[in-house]
Amino acid sequence: MSTTISSNTRKLVTQALLAAVAIVLVAFVHFPLIPAAPFLEYDPADIPIFIGAFLFGPWAGLGLTVVTAIIQGLTVSASSGPIGIVMHILATGTFVVLAGSIYQRHRTRKGAVVALVLGSLAMTAVMCLCNLVFTPLFMGSTVGAVVQMLLPAIIPFNLAKAGINSLVTYVVYKAVSRVVFQEKS
Repeated sequence: MSTTISSNTRKLVTQALLAAVAIVLVAFVHFPLIPAAPFLEYDPADIPIFIGAFLFGPWAGLGLTVVTAIIQGLTVSASSGPIGIVMHILATGTFVVLAGSIYQRHRTRKGAVVALVLGSLAMTAVMCLCNLVFTPLFMGSTVGAVVQMLLPAIIPFNLAKAGINSLVTYVVYKAVSRVVFQEKS
């Protein structure tokens, strides 16, 4: 029983740390990737969330996404308000549920690559839909204006952001995993 408590405590503390790192990352690292759309800012905050999904599974990743999105949306990203929170949950949530599910079944390097690529594509598709629905509300633009931004800005930005975050996740995941799951001597 104490092993279960210790394991559950380690999982909870690790998830809290991953959420904290995500919030610190978005607070200090954010910059535009596409000069024509400076409001689309890259941030590495999803990396700890992606790692959490790989470590603990898709539903833990989704929980981590919701907690992080709400905290970010109420603090460091407050200007995006409830719309930003919803978009973050939908996009990152889609990624972690899909990629986390694939990686949970195929815990290999190839499984990780497939999970990250498919997660990035799904996240980009969801962000296209979210931008069509929410950007007119948030920025007061028309759906037509958003459609015109899809190919030159929104799709490349989301592919780049998800791709960069996936690549970093791929590179650092095993090292983080070894630290999280190291056994006491």
